[in-house]
Amino acid sequence: MADNVTSLFRSTAAHSPSMAALTRESDGAGPVDFCIPCNPYFPTPAMFEEMAARLRDIVTYYPSSADTITAELCSLLQLPPQCVAMGNGSTELITWIDHLLVRESLAVPVPTFGRWTDQPMETGKRVDMFPLQESSGFALDLAQYAEFIRARGTRVAVICNPNNPDGGFLHKHAVVQFMDAMADLDLVVIDESFLEFADAENEPSVVQEAMLRPNVIVLRSLGKNFGLHGIRFGYLVANPALAGRVRSMLPKWNLNSFAEHVVFMLKEHGAEYAQSLHQVRRDRMDMSGQLSSLPGLTVYPSQGNFLFVRLPVGAEGTVVRDRLLTEHRILVRECGNKIGSSSRFLRLVVRPQVDVRRLVTGLEQVLYGTSRRGAAVPGQASGTAYSSGTAAVDRLVSETNGAGTRGLAQAAGAGMPLPAAASAPAVGAGGGMPACRRGGPAPAGAAARTAGGAPAAARAPAGAAARGAAAGARAPAAAGTAARAAAVPAAAWPTRSRPAQPVPAAPPLAPAAAFPAPAPVQVPPPTGPTPPGVPARGGLTAAQVRGTDGLSMAPATGWPGAQSWPDAAGMGQAG
Repeated sequence: MADNVTSLFRSTAAHSPSMAALTRESDGAGPVDFCIPCNPYFPTPAMFEEMAARLRDIVTYYPSSADTITAELCSLLQLPPQCVAMGNGSTELITWIDHLLVRESLAVPVPTFGRWTDQPMETGKRVDMFPLQESSGFALDLAQYAEFIRARGTRVAVICNPNNPDGGFLHKHAVVQFMDAMADLDLVVIDESFLEFADAENEPSVVQEAMLRPNVIVLRSLGKNFGLHGIRFGYLVANPALAGRVRSMLPKWNLNSFAEHVVFMLKEHGAEYAQSLHQVRRDRMDMSGQLSSLPGLTVYPSQGNFLFVRLPVGAEGTVVRDRLLTEHRILVRECGNKIGSSSRFLRLVVRPQVDVRRLVTGLEQVLYGTSRRGAAVPGQASGTAYSSGTAAVDRLVSETNGAGTRGLAQAAGAGMPLPAAASAPAVGAGGGMPACRRGGPAPAGAAARTAGGAPAAARAPAGAAARGAAAGARAPAAAGTAARAAAVPAAAWPTRSRPAQPVPAAPPLAPAAAFPAPAPVQVPPPTGPTPPGVPARGGLTAAQVRGTDGLSMAPATGWPGAQSWPDAAGMGQAG
């Protein structure tokens, strides 16, 4: 591997160079991949041998139409084909969702999968970013998120469950309640790309509920779950009108012959697939325990096939990433260019134990100085200096984070456009990020609401009752916001959970009447652009999170039988 790999990361528009690019820079063998979140146990060696034997036919001939491949997948998942659209990867489907169904604005918690922020911004939409607080373990509080959406007047809401990169999980009943409370929005998207790796619930997917609702899309991945990112295939589930609208825009042969071959192989390999998911969950617990033993390293509990870790104080993520690659041939995902994260965080894919031991050894040498190049951590210290490792993100944070209009003026002096409404009040510590937009500022009620919000570090109460008490203690918001908040009680919304052992039983679904759809918010007309990517105070917090070992894991229940195939959630049985 080349001694200096930084140029490889800076020369790509993606978060990391491709495995092909890294292989070309080495002696022909790529690094151990802790970056790309693929299932390492599927397909089986026998399946790869079968594909290799059919390689000539696969690459020579046209695939069948997408309708044929979709029908086969739906027969496995027991879904009606008219409610499904298959794409050349979930990213293609995100692109079409943005072009067809996002008219003006989209809300998304951050940090998250980057295409949910970047794609709508590229097409001139307003992106309202709701910051997940490090001080609360990046948990998503649905009550606060719903209030944020109402205050912004956002028309499309996105939830990733589990979330990428932190692996945070929301129980099914809470997601369904959120969907119903947002029934007046243009669209609600539930991205379940990593849900098949979760074991906190037997049947966590909301695909069945989505098909019955007029404005809900569930996004699913196949490449991640089947360990075949290179094939590029995924699907969405929605009511027939929504699914048909997306499906009508897709090219006739948008799915390749590899995708077709794999889909038609799956019916013979359901047991192996279920076992692969089981093994990933076991490896996740083991890997979390090994990483948690490293001094100063924080490991966040996850329901995905990856772990979100915070490096010890003083460690710079880009340095750790580059040294792991050059000295140990290990590729990791440094998260400095994720909005809402920083270079102190890595996302590490769950891999077999032999690879994890290699990773732990590499981290010990890089972080604590048991190698010829010394330690990346200068010493055990307190404090939380921030650097994302990406100049553009650093400038946005240092110039505008929590600085109000003064920060925006400084950013404008550094070459960033200044919004026309420069006299707007600063966003307070309790609110979310201001919009990344091409349109106007957020409603005035949002500023009034957030100015009275609780400090970010104080918003980690231990339970729904405490959350309700904290919500009741906030300063009154503008009348319109208060009325909307009353329609959706904060105590009724569970925070994104980090399940402990054993997992408590999920509370019963609240009556539908408890979550009436609030009246649409009257959004004032646009008055000028806001600089893209400007976060609010708390968007990139450096609060210390201590005492999380990440060892908790829910019982692995609800496994498919040996002769059955997982249902659409990958967790139950399909007859």
